[in-house]
Amino acid sequence: MLCPVTKAKAQLKEDVPAPPADTVTVVLSLDDALRIALSENITVKVADMEITRSGYAKKGTYAALFPQINGTGSYQRTIKKQIMYMGGDDSGSSGGGGGMASMFTSVMEPVNYYIQEIIKGTGLVIPPYTPPTTDETTTTSAEGIAVGRWNTWNGGITASMPIINAQLWESIKLAGQNCDLAVEKARSSRMEMISQVKQAYYGVLMAKEAFSVYKSVYENAVENFAQTERRYNVQRASELEYARAKANVANAIPNVYNAESSVILSLLQLKAVMGLDLEKNIDTAGSLQDYASQMAWDINEGEHATLDYNSTTRQLEIQAEQLATTVRMQQFAYLPTLSLSFSYSMNAMTNDFKFSQYKWTPYSFVGVSLNIPIFSGFKRLNDVRQAKVQRDELDLQRINTERQLKISIRQFLNTMETGMKSYASAREAVEMAQKAYDISEKSYNVGKSTLTDLNDAQLVLTQSRLAENQAIYNFLVAKTGLEQLIGRDFLDEEGKVELDKR
Repeated sequence: MLCPVTKAKAQLKEDVPAPPADTVTVVLSLDDALRIALSENITVKVADMEITRSGYAKKGTYAALFPQINGTGSYQRTIKKQIMYMGGDDSGSSGGGGGMASMFTSVMEPVNYYIQEIIKGTGLVIPPYTPPTTDETTTTSAEGIAVGRWNTWNGGITASMPIINAQLWESIKLAGQNCDLAVEKARSSRMEMISQVKQAYYGVLMAKEAFSVYKSVYENAVENFAQTERRYNVQRASELEYARAKANVANAIPNVYNAESSVILSLLQLKAVMGLDLEKNIDTAGSLQDYASQMAWDINEGEHATLDYNSTTRQLEIQAEQLATTVRMQQFAYLPTLSLSFSYSMNAMTNDFKFSQYKWTPYSFVGVSLNIPIFSGFKRLNDVRQAKVQRDELDLQRINTERQLKISIRQFLNTMETGMKSYASAREAVEMAQKAYDISEKSYNVGKSTLTDLNDAQLVLTQSRLAENQAIYNFLVAKTGLEQLIGRDFLDEEGKVELDKR
């Protein structure tokens, strides 16, 4: 029959799943994790695509300055022709000299008389003029004349471009500012991603430290139980001590499981923010103690931190410029606009579909049009007022945001200062707790102290080691938040955004 210690070890080995033999765990440093995240993180990719989209939108706005050329083409089939009336009455009779026939007869009869007089004696014979008969299917003098043809074809080119349009010029500036805002948002996404990766990376290190501490507690409990069991077997330890030592082993096992689960979950979180496949096996290099040297940080340096490079304030500044441009653009709606236009077209009107015999008639023109705004129901005035209200709202929002950011800077600095002080105290506490535990363990082994004293020393040592790691973790997280808030990443020496450098 297995003893409780052996059973506990076997249970731990069974519950911890073994990694597949064919998988390779990639150990990443913090710099490696950041480089991978900058190329694989979904948020960064979306931000870069937004920059591309804004660039296309800016180019599309510039296109309004160039001539807009369009081809046109149309075909019309007449269903019923228009009727044209010339003189006459609506009675439908041909008497009274009305209609087209009477009109031509009255004109041509004198002409025919003079022609006959001129050709007398010449031997020429010119038949006298006879009025044309009216086609009853087409028209009569009373019914009028059907005009037009059945098919109308039209094709051509039109072109137009603005010459003077102040409102358009301001809209082009606004498009450029939209592009600048997209670039600044991309920088903000990168800084936020870096902050998330750092915090997740530190979270993994913290979880691994906690796992190491609880695993050490478990191993000490197992070793103490083995010592107590030997003493109990020779009747040098009471049954109470034996039961308590056995209970300490059982109580240590869940803490190991929880700590191990925290390591797994923190690694999943790190892979998620990096943009890696969650099934990929990775691990972090080093420990939190490797970053303890960063705690020798001058707090006074943080006192002079400014918001000049903070991404939120820079975005608000760009938005303020956009609203100022919008106000001017709405005001320029009062100004006249001048544009140039050109058109060239070819027309053909036929009664059949014999394209080769069509007679095409050209028509073209070039012109300049002047548009002077006079009255629009106060729409332009209200648009200007609306833009000014939005500008004032943004000013108030900017003031409030700066206040909140300054408070956040103070919170980060306080947390960092507290972490530095806590680390110094915890480090000393760990040394003293380790010494106390070693003394208690030796005293217990020689029978000069009880298991309760040993457990108390173990509890103090565990708490001290966890407090030491927690102080380092809190300092690193606060420092990461402060770096993001100050926002000096991805900027060149002149403070301009450089997304390819950090």
